Amino acid sequence: MPHPRLLKKLSAWASAITLSIGMSVVAGAAVSASASASAATQSTLYASPSGSGSACSLAAPCALTEARAVVETLNSGMTGNLTVYLMGGTYQLTSTFKLGPQDSGENGHDVDYEAYPGQVPVFSGAIKVTGWSEYNSSLHIYRASVPAGTESSQLFVNGVRAVRARSASNPAGFTLSGSSFTTSSSAYLSYTNASDIVIVDDNDWKEMRCPLSSITKTSSGGSSLNVNPTCFVGNNTSIPNVGFPFNGSGLPKFDAVSWIENAYQLLTTPGQFYLDESANYLYYIPLSGQNMSTADVELPTQQELVDVSGTPGHLTPINDTASGITYSGSSWSHETGRTYGDYDNDVHSTTNNGDSASYTFTGSGIEVLTEENSDEGNIGVYIDGKLNETVSADDPSQRLAQQAVISISGLSAGSHTIELVKESGTYMLLDALVVIPTAITPVHNITFSGITFEYTTWNLPTTSGYFDNQSGVLWDISTDTPVKTPAAVQVHRGDDIDFTGDVIQHTGDTGIDLADGTQNSAVTGDWITDTSASGVDVGEADDYYQDLTALMTLDDTISDNTITHVGLDYHDDVGVWAGYTRGMTLSNNDIGYSPYGGISVGWGWGWESPCSMQEAQKLTTCRHGTNYAGDNQILDNDIHNIMLYTFDNGAIYTNGGQGGGNGSLTSDISGNVGAEALNSDNMIYPDEGSSYWDITDNVVRFGGTDWIGMWTPTINNITVDDNYSDNSNKYDYGTDTNFTQATIVSDGAWPAAAQAIIAAAGPSEQYKAVTGLIDDDDLGISYTGADWIASELRGLGDLDDGIHSTTANGAYASYTFTGTGISVISEKNSDEGDMEVYIDGVDKGSYSADSATREAQQVIYSVSGLTPGSHTLKIVKDSGTYMLLDGLDVTRTINDNDAAVDYTGSWYDSADRGDGDYDNDVHATTADGDSVTVTFYGSAIKFLTEKYSDEGTIGVSLDGTSEGTVNADATTRSAQQVLYSVSGLTVGRHTLTLTKESGTYMLVDRFDVS
Repeated sequence: MPHPRLLKKLSAWASAITLSIGMSVVAGAAVSASASASAATQSTLYASPSGSGSACSLAAPCALTEARAVVETLNSGMTGNLTVYLMGGTYQLTSTFKLGPQDSGENGHDVDYEAYPGQVPVFSGAIKVTGWSEYNSSLHIYRASVPAGTESSQLFVNGVRAVRARSASNPAGFTLSGSSFTTSSSAYLSYTNASDIVIVDDNDWKEMRCPLSSITKTSSGGSSLNVNPTCFVGNNTSIPNVGFPFNGSGLPKFDAVSWIENAYQLLTTPGQFYLDESANYLYYIPLSGQNMSTADVELPTQQELVDVSGTPGHLTPINDTASGITYSGSSWSHETGRTYGDYDNDVHSTTNNGDSASYTFTGSGIEVLTEENSDEGNIGVYIDGKLNETVSADDPSQRLAQQAVISISGLSAGSHTIELVKESGTYMLLDALVVIPTAITPVHNITFSGITFEYTTWNLPTTSGYFDNQSGVLWDISTDTPVKTPAAVQVHRGDDIDFTGDVIQHTGDTGIDLADGTQNSAVTGDWITDTSASGVDVGEADDYYQDLTALMTLDDTISDNTITHVGLDYHDDVGVWAGYTRGMTLSNNDIGYSPYGGISVGWGWGWESPCSMQEAQKLTTCRHGTNYAGDNQILDNDIHNIMLYTFDNGAIYTNGGQGGGNGSLTSDISGNVGAEALNSDNMIYPDEGSSYWDITDNVVRFGGTDWIGMWTPTINNITVDDNYSDNSNKYDYGTDTNFTQATIVSDGAWPAAAQAIIAAAGPSEQYKAVTGLIDDDDLGISYTGADWIASELRGLGDLDDGIHSTTANGAYASYTFTGTGISVISEKNSDEGDMEVYIDGVDKGSYSADSATREAQQVIYSVSGLTPGSHTLKIVKDSGTYMLLDGLDVTRTINDNDAAVDYTGSWYDSADRGDGDYDNDVHATTADGDSVTVTFYGSAIKFLTEKYSDEGTIGVSLDGTSEGTVNADATTRSAQQVLYSVSGLTVGRHTLTLTKESGTYMLVDRFDVS
């Protein structure tokens, strides 16, 4: 089902089309989203990287910040959308681009920040580093100066992430002695800038980092790497262990060296860098083929690119011991260590009716957290001396900690006093207060589309340490409270904030975060890749108590995105993390190449599980409360190549209760495919406290000790049915679970229902990556026969560092594609033999992968010149110990009516012309300025169309840069002619835009991508 925002826009576009072109629309006309949106626009502004002034016109575009200022003068009485067209080029951000409630769309209309058609606006948080010279010829180290005070933890050269100078993995010889790692090697004594050096420990599900304070000589002449004492305490001797709802059991410690990084003396390998922040020099060893005189070297200096924030910001309870709380009456007492789950493990309580607690605050509201139990009664609630309401804390069935029995909002701005008066019951308790410091005013109705956000850094793990709890949720060790990793694109307290068709890449932190009660917002059709931390975060890890709907994270959508190569610096991160959320939809995403899990939803561990279940889990205390999470949907995702470095997660991982706090809401995991997991115990993993999930119609293959794992009694009220797996192992030790074993499949013989799930998983056709380069984990590849396995992180040069292989003669892999050619990419080695190749069922002969030496990414078989259309490749193992498949390189044909082809303007579809068109149809326009855009992943593209006397010149733009024009004018009509072609591009994401400039018609017939 489309997101509500999309439905609203479709309705607006349809109305605009009807009003603007009415009955003149020819049959089959296709007007694009951007063209229709323009018709419904109140005002259009233009901004460019070099813009100035306040005209904000196409002829005189303004700067980005000036466009924002002009919007603020226009949005109070909106009668249509305000569109800010962003011209192509790099917007070099020296500070975060911030939007607040004053920048919102009004009256149901949107403020749209949108790429100008055919151009690529880039928000960059980096400085370009030039002036390189060779500094060390033996190691080929180059050096360049950077501005004084420059700090950064990441570097990108020609769009490729560099690795901060580091040791080999798991260096031998270190012993933990106190808070120091000692070794007999004296080599470390020569290391400079010791306080900038970081030790990293990947331990179980955690990654922990600490800077050094010094390096000293041991009594035996070796080296003592002395860890920053504060960091060592937080990561080893006094790891926060608050318990539910903040963490579960098990506290892996910072007690080993996975690697050492950020020292000049570690700079030894091509692709590594070192930034000497004290001397203001950047050092780098180029990769093969990189020329430092022409290389694009980007050093990120900004942590955030965009911040869209409403009010209030993040809310944190204040404990019952806070100064300013006045306890009046004769019987108040302060109790600590009750083990029931009190906030900060203490409460104030009284047994005397008439006793009161009061607090004066500045804000628009306040929430009161207390216990609900059978021995508690009524509380009179007074605001500014007047009785506001009477509430009850009585719960005859169970004790519940940290309940928001009082939630008051909408007060006038200013100072207010709340007074709580005990009226009945044996006890009245006060646990914590949550002040709402400002009016609840979301930033709302803002969209971003077609924008690239790239190059951020995050320096705190270097300067202070990385105190991991789980999945990128860290500890603030000064308060023992959770904090999240920052994001390049941040939304706080948003409503109807949409990101569509954007690129978020090359980040030093998380890609995008919908945080702090963001509602009705969407990330759709985005390309999120090359992030240091998670790809997408939704919600919070500490607002479990929330009772005000206006402050919940609610009804957000993460759909049709490609989220890959995440957690490249922080190995505890996942593709998509969601904390406490309600009504969230995660659907049709491609999530892959993650150091930890794929999708992680929920928080709180056994917090919502009744004491009887906690006792059955052999917990000695019962910390029990509720949270608002529920009605979340995890649907039709393709999750692959996960668990590459750390442990104890899965393709889909859940944590804590759903059910909306009372079991009334059920969440769903359905239609997903989980595959290729290196270190996964459970591919589908409802962890501690998970509840109220329906897990149905999923496919699990190629990975995991167990296809599903429910390991403990606090996991409860889960239904598992109609799933498919190639692994029969499972855990079902939950409480009140309704478990049906999956249909177990051997040798790739998936039944029709499973094949339908596989075919439907991942981005929908409109948002699928247009690519000719197919990795071995692509869902379109069928692996049939015995002994197929997936192998990841082989470190042998494989495409995306993984392969599929079989040892069984007769086993085969097949792939159906639309195009004109295909190449089989595999490894050559002495333990490999022959494969038989079939195209469309015709035997094309036997091809050998045997070689005396190992060679990665070799073309074993290739064919070109096939008739454009659908074809099927099949490769069959004939001999040798192994047959490997690393990838396929397809020359893929994209028809003009493919969902991935984006038309802007008054295009129409013309079919059955009988002129030799590919698939017997074309798209056409008569309007100069109309354009067509194809975004593809690969290294080459061809544009094929008709040439004829009524056609003219077409402007060509590749990745936002003009490639000049091509001419379709010809005296005779010729179909399917190559009008534009480019090859040899860096393998990656590229955008081709063609714009009509002259002639009566411009036609689009097909594109070939490889």
